[in-house]
Amino acid sequence: MQKNDKILVIGSSGQLGTELVQNLRIVYGTENVIASDVKMSEQAKEGPFEIIDVLNAQGLFEIVKRYNITQIYLLAALLSATAEKMPKFAWDLNMNGLFNVLDLAKEKIIEKIYWPSSIAVFGPNTPKHNTSQFTIMEPSTAYGISKQSGERWCEYYFNKYNVDVRSLRYPGLIGWKSAPGGGTTDYAVHIFHEALKNGTYECFLSENATLPMMYMPDAIKGTIGIMQADPDKVKIRSSYNLAGFSFSPKEIAEEIKKHIPKFTISYKEDSRQQIADSWPKSISCAEAAADWGWKPEFDLSGMTSDMIENLRKCN
Repeated sequence: MQKNDKILVIGSSGQLGTELVQNLRIVYGTENVIASDVKMSEQAKEGPFEIIDVLNAQGLFEIVKRYNITQIYLLAALLSATAEKMPKFAWDLNMNGLFNVLDLAKEKIIEKIYWPSSIAVFGPNTPKHNTSQFTIMEPSTAYGISKQSGERWCEYYFNKYNVDVRSLRYPGLIGWKSAPGGGTTDYAVHIFHEALKNGTYECFLSENATLPMMYMPDAIKGTIGIMQADPDKVKIRSSYNLAGFSFSPKEIAEEIKKHIPKFTISYKEDSRQQIADSWPKSISCAEAAADWGWKPEFDLSGMTSDMIENLRKCN
């Protein structure tokens, strides 16, 4: 970490960006972290904020020069379920936005990039259990196709132009500070809100749809951790598997019942079940642990307790 680091977070108003900006400002200072999104956000009340369309390369360049940006966290993307409704726009946003940022680093205008990937890069032919870093990747969703392509381009820009780009393959992310952004794993956030508000929840996945998940504090820890790691320790420049824990809707419902005994759950599968079926049930993050010391802090029990405690305080 350098004292003169100036960080731009693009797509900062989403589930991940909301908490990432808060934590980056603790580390680097409020004035050194510029939040941005395509429309005005409550974040504008908390520190520097700019309206940015990442597809507008010239507008992005002007903001980067104005603030002397050294690092960009590119979070702007159309997520899995939403991307299926608008696949061409998902490709445009997820890919051309990435190119605009990669090219800034290629031209040495910025020094470092963070770009998130996802377990969506895997597909129905990928081994389902303890999925390894290097394995069959045949994504069957618009989101997964764009993320797999993005991984390849990140690695290409590193090898060809020495661009310092770093990436993590996120599992489903669970947090209490903001609403989810249109992903297949969103149920794991909604279920807590409905349990506390109504005592019941109708899940759009089947009861045994086990998926890899992660509590937001661990996701933030991993994100900042890989960006602060020495460059020679970041040996994978496509994207690292990042694992927390895995569970099914039935298992998380049972955990919630320990805190809300009368809670009930029902199931009504929709199109997101097909997406979930194409993803791994658990993933290995051995390379992230070995290369730069990744280790999650939360398990299902700890996450559930913390989510309910914090959501109760908010209501």
